[in-house]
Amino acid sequence: MTVNVYEQFFAAECVANGIIRHGALVMLIATSENKTVRYDAAVTFFPHIDETDFAVSYDAYYEDVLYEAPGRRSQKREELLLETLREDVDVLAKRANAVIFWDRPLRPARRG
Repeated sequence: MTVNVYEQFFAAECVANGIIRHGALVMLIATSENKTVRYDAAVTFFPHIDETDFAVSYDAYYEDVLYEAPGRRSQKREELLLETLREDVDVLAKRANAVIFWDRPLRPARRG
């Protein structure tokens, strides 16, 4: 089972596959299977042509495993991972030569 523990849209700047991207969807993803839990930091950059455009494309998607071990989801672990999520996602953005404007959220955060 996979669930987005956290997701939020932010303004961003990125060029991927020749397309200028102005938005980023930032996620903390939990995957539980075979008595193992994994948490991934992920970001996908999308065009966000105007304030109503939230058509997320996954051709500019980056992720990194933050934690993987036997066990199950833990609220305490999730809170700890959320504390450093921005730094973790900034590393992903750097790989894409992108920047996320954390002070310019496009929508409120959603927790799952």
